[in-house]
Amino acid sequence: MAMYLLYESASGYALFIAHGIDEIGQNTEAVRSSVEDLSRFGKVVKLTAFHPFESALDALNQCNAVSEGIMTDELRNVLELNLPKPKVKDGQAIYVLGVSDSKIGAHIFENTKIPCRSNDFVLELLRGVRYHFQRFIKDLKQGDLEKAQLGLGHSYSRAKVKFNVNRVDNMVIQAIFLLDTLDKDINSFAMRVREWYGWHFPELVKIVNDNYLYARLAKFIENKSNLSEESLPQLTEILGDEDKAKEVVEAAKASMGQDISPVDLINVQQFAKRVMDLSDYRRKLYDYLVAKMNDIAPNLTSLIGEVVGARLISHAGSLTNLAKCPSSTLQILGAEKALFRALKTRGNTPKYGLIFHSSFIGRASAKNKGRMARYLANKCSIASRIDCFSGVYFLVFVTFILSFVSRFANICFHGLESNTAVFGELLNKQVEDRLKFYDNGVAPRKNIDVMKEAIEKFQKEDDEMNVDETSKDASAKKSKKKSKAEVEKGVEPMEEDAPENPKSGKKKKKDKTTDVEYQEQDTIEVEKSEKKKKKKEKRKLEEEQEQQLNHVQNGNNDVDAEPEGTTKKKKKKSKVEDGEDVQVVSEGKKKKKKKKSRTEDDD
Repeated sequence: MAMYLLYESASGYALFIAHGIDEIGQNTEAVRSSVEDLSRFGKVVKLTAFHPFESALDALNQCNAVSEGIMTDELRNVLELNLPKPKVKDGQAIYVLGVSDSKIGAHIFENTKIPCRSNDFVLELLRGVRYHFQRFIKDLKQGDLEKAQLGLGHSYSRAKVKFNVNRVDNMVIQAIFLLDTLDKDINSFAMRVREWYGWHFPELVKIVNDNYLYARLAKFIENKSNLSEESLPQLTEILGDEDKAKEVVEAAKASMGQDISPVDLINVQQFAKRVMDLSDYRRKLYDYLVAKMNDIAPNLTSLIGEVVGARLISHAGSLTNLAKCPSSTLQILGAEKALFRALKTRGNTPKYGLIFHSSFIGRASAKNKGRMARYLANKCSIASRIDCFSGVYFLVFVTFILSFVSRFANICFHGLESNTAVFGELLNKQVEDRLKFYDNGVAPRKNIDVMKEAIEKFQKEDDEMNVDETSKDASAKKSKKKSKAEVEKGVEPMEEDAPENPKSGKKKKKDKTTDVEYQEQDTIEVEKSEKKKKKKEKRKLEEEQEQQLNHVQNGNNDVDAEPEGTTKKKKKKSKVEDGEDVQVVSEGKKKKKKKKSRTEDDD
């Protein structure tokens, strides 16, 4: 049985054939020793075909497809043109195609029925091909292959590093790490400020417990001997309590602390200011984390909170990894040491990890904490999958769940490509109902009912958004039509519609007189247009009368007959109108006869 080898290089696809290899004599160690010797390896492996890539972009696309285990059309053409048709002889295939990855081998076999193999022996042969590849291809110059590999490596790495800016979870991971570090640093620095300033004003520690307020007071008070009742308004503004401010002033008068030099006070103030700046930055970072979590994982955020959700994402590595985790793994994320210690000592395994920081676990009773953690982990896994795979994959996920219930199998889903927090809010209510069930025995709702309600609610919101967009588009079209009509009529646009000159910085003031003038101009122009229309109608009537007179003079008695150039509306006139026309014609005849007689008398 012959063996072909498929090698994907940076410059193109190459096919090799390996001669004289039996299945019984396939020894990887022997091949490994003979790979480096080209004289021995070249007798066994020979080049049959080489298909170069057209461009660097084509090479990148082929590399991406191969890395994902997908056979492209170009690779299929190469295989079908250079390999014989797959046939079976004596229950075995005529040849086998050796590939480096089993995934792409399975994909090739599904589409082309070419038998593929990927094992240690094939990998050793491909290693020899890679080692001597430049000598097999004669047209390649020295250094061309290295340049192609370097360029393809850079472009492939650059493409892999690219991410979606709106749904990047790496920023959340860095933000939660920095937030935890800032909490530790601020606590240690605040304790240092308390201890340092406590030598001068020890009574302040018992009055003020908050670290941030203590740092602000240390910066404001400076020397306790300068503190008096005149500084009560400032102290009240800092503390937010007038009684505490008075207590601080009284404590400063009878303080037992030692005096401190001005240089030491300056250092204490600078350090207290640094603690205040770190606290302010920590607050801003928390707001940033909340905004990012609402963009990336709105359902997980509404279910379990921003901080706990961010810690779960950071511990899993990404939102995708968290969505791939089963609920049992998500339940004990963060308690790996306790888990392996329990497995080693054959003790009780932990019931919860990072999920313990959720308020639901704290509100549950001692005997129900494990059950509550298991239920909450289940809902967190659903919420993370909705956030991660929202779109087409989410439609497949939800339809797969609802397909088990026949009455909801034909629900129509649309518009689920955008992130929404509807599912997370209803999952949160479901966890609340489960808490009530553990405490009072109130039966909670079923999962299928909750998911159906969430989908219906989301569809209503989506329809409202579409209605708003259509109304906006319609109003914009109407405004455009009005402006076009005004231009056609020759009406000048109003001051609001007319674009302002960007160079002039002065604002135009609207007066009542200008508005009245615009209205008068509009009415005058409308009257002119109406007069023009009336004149046109009169002209048409006179032309029709003249045509009918000509017909009567020529001896045509059919008054209803009309000329060929008349329109359809003229053909549909009523009999009453025809009678009126006949009377008009007779009166016109009489007038002409009178005029003729007058002219004859004058002569």
